[in-house]
Amino acid sequence: MPDSDHAMRIAELELRIAEQDKVIADLNEMVVAQWRKIDALERRLGELREEFEAAAQARGEAPEPPPPHY
Repeated sequence: MPDSDHAMRIAELELRIAEQDKVIADLNEMVVAQWRKIDALERRLGELREEFEAAAQARGEAPEPPPPHY
């Protein structure tokens, strides 16, 4: 193969690697953003669970009154 063919193939490989590096960086940013969102949602779920349990304890063991149509 002539040297120009090798140079062209190397240039194409360098372009592909640069493009793949960009895609990897973009995907990493997406994963980090999703992880932050999941973390925030898990914290909020924990808060809501605590509020629900506190409300259940505050209500006590008293039976719930029947609905008004009875």
